[in-house]
Amino acid sequence: MGTDVREPLKELSACGLPAALEVMGERWSFMILRASFNGVHHFEEFLSELGIARNILSNRLSKLVEHGILDRHQDPQDRRRVEYHLTEKGFDLLPAMVSLRHWGLKYGTEGVGMDPVIVDDRDRMPIGPVAILAHDGRILGPADLNMCARKNLPEAGRDRREGTPGDADRATEQPREAAE
Repeated sequence: MGTDVREPLKELSACGLPAALEVMGERWSFMILRASFNGVHHFEEFLSELGIARNILSNRLSKLVEHGILDRHQDPQDRRRVEYHLTEKGFDLLPAMVSLRHWGLKYGTEGVGMDPVIVDDRDRMPIGPVAILAHDGRILGPADLNMCARKNLPEAGRDRREGTPGDADRATEQPREAAE
C-alpha cells in the first residue's frame, strides 16, 4: 500500500476501524453475529448453540441492539420470548464475517473445519474470496492502494465515501430482499 498520505493514527475518529472495533471488537460479538446469520433468534438458542455464559450473552446482545446491529422485539408466536434479528447495519457486516472466515480457514490452526461450505445459491459452487473493488469493479491488491487527501481526489470522487457502491456496482445493485 502506498504512503502518499498517512492516516493520523493517534486520531481515532479519522478512521472507521476504531468505531467498528468498539462495537464488534471481541470474539463473542462475532460469534453472536455468526449465529444470527445462521438463523438463531432467541436468547436460549444463542445460549445453547454458542456455549456462552448467560451474563456475557445478555451484555453482548444488549450492546449489539444498542449499536443497531440487531433488533430486539417480542416473538409473535410467544409474547413471553424475545427475538433478535439482524438489521441492515448487521447485514452490512457479512463481507467482514466472510473475509474473517476465509482468513481463519487459510491461516487457522490445525483442525479448522472445511465443512459446511458457503456457496452461491444459484449454482451451488463455493464462493470466491472477498475482494477490494475499485469504483469501476476492478479487483485491487495491496500494490494498487494508496491514501489520498479528499481535496486531492478527482472531482467525481470528492463526494463519494470509501466503501460505497461505485460505477460498476450501481449497474448490478439489487435490493437486499431480492438478493435473499
